[in-house]
Amino acid sequence: MRSGENGAGVEDTFFTQIGGHDTFRRLVDAFYRGVAADPVLKPMYPEEDLGPAAERLTLFLVQYWGGPGTYSEQRGHPRLRMRHMPFKVNPDARDRWLKHMRAAVDELDLPPLQHETLWSYLERAAFAMVNTFDE
Repeated sequence: MRSGENGAGVEDTFFTQIGGHDTFRRLVDAFYRGVAADPVLKPMYPEEDLGPAAERLTLFLVQYWGGPGTYSEQRGHPRLRMRHMPFKVNPDARDRWLKHMRAAVDELDLPPLQHETLWSYLERAAFAMVNTFDE
């Protein structure tokens, strides 16, 4: 939907409603602070530095929520399940991911509707990435 009332002609997307790229960057930075100290999740990231993973997640979320399509331009179709297959994503890993992501979402201090919209998506995505029940 176009927002003609504000005179800017900016598309009214979730991306713009919550503050655009900067908000997703804050979310991802907060999330990876938790991951960096997590003994189960940190080893799942192939780079020593979490920077490249943070950039990929930021670009994905920006695109998913209505921002620029840079993620697809650089990496192609997201194929999230396929990209996560090399890693053992069991319920423990999922729950740890959700714990760190929940703390990051809470840090954003979004209005209730946007908070719930974002959290609901992230929770569903985390459950969808489980690919094993092995410990």
